[in-house]
Amino acid sequence: MEYYSLNRYLRDTFGTKVYKLALNAGFTCPNRDGTLDTRGCIFCSGNGSGDFSESPLLSVTEQIEEGKKRVASKIGENGKYIAYFQAFTNTYAPVETLRKLFMEAINHPDITALSVATRPDCLGEDVLNLLDELNHIKPVWVELGLQTIHEKTAEYIRRCYPLSVYDKAVKDLKERNITVIVHVILGLPFETKDEMLETVDYACKSGIDGIKLQLLHVLEGTDLAKDFKEGKFKCLERDEYVSLVVECLKIIPQNVVIHRMTGDGDKKILLAPEWSKEKKTVLNALTKAIREA
Repeated sequence: MEYYSLNRYLRDTFGTKVYKLALNAGFTCPNRDGTLDTRGCIFCSGNGSGDFSESPLLSVTEQIEEGKKRVASKIGENGKYIAYFQAFTNTYAPVETLRKLFMEAINHPDITALSVATRPDCLGEDVLNLLDELNHIKPVWVELGLQTIHEKTAEYIRRCYPLSVYDKAVKDLKERNITVIVHVILGLPFETKDEMLETVDYACKSGIDGIKLQLLHVLEGTDLAKDFKEGKFKCLERDEYVSLVVECLKIIPQNVVIHRMTGDGDKKILLAPEWSKEKKTVLNALTKAIREA
């Protein structure tokens, strides 16, 4: 079965292998600072999903240089990189603060694109105009945390915005020719396989350019972990997940780039599923299943 992988897209677009460098701007989230809630999304770690990003105590340039060192053995000295603002909500700050940080990243000579992870409800007109300006310097990707289209699940995970906000965010970004990548979580509690596939189908039909299929990780210290320990839900088994990803790939159009088919949970705090710790085994199982589909 054919699909448009991120590696292929990067080679098609930039002519070489490109690595993402996970950065941390030290932001927070309206779901944590009391604007919408103080607890965050039910699955989110204390690091705001930035468990593998650089230290926010460093400048953007310093973080980029540290990130380059981490992948030097894979990419060599003449690599190209994507500056990925990953932790928390990366448009949740005054626009001049964003301008300073994003400009520092995008003007770095080794950075070939800027990727900004954020919430759809944190894209005001001033932020959209800044992203549009940056997109005329180097490519800008905006990664939106959708997770699910189903309101009952969205309420349970404390997403704190309705689906209509996501729809508007995609429309506003695409009107400015900004690349949109959507995050979807597979295995959210109480969702059926059909509901998960409905989310993937909806996202692809909303006009996005790329998608991340993320396995649900249960991390210690989260409210999701409390529910898991109380037996309120079970995580997907490996074979279930692999089969589900194959079903997702069947409905994702060939022009939508697959940025991720699983994900990493910090092993120090990963409670479940245990099988996800063996990432190489999981990727091999996915590769085999896709080849045979």
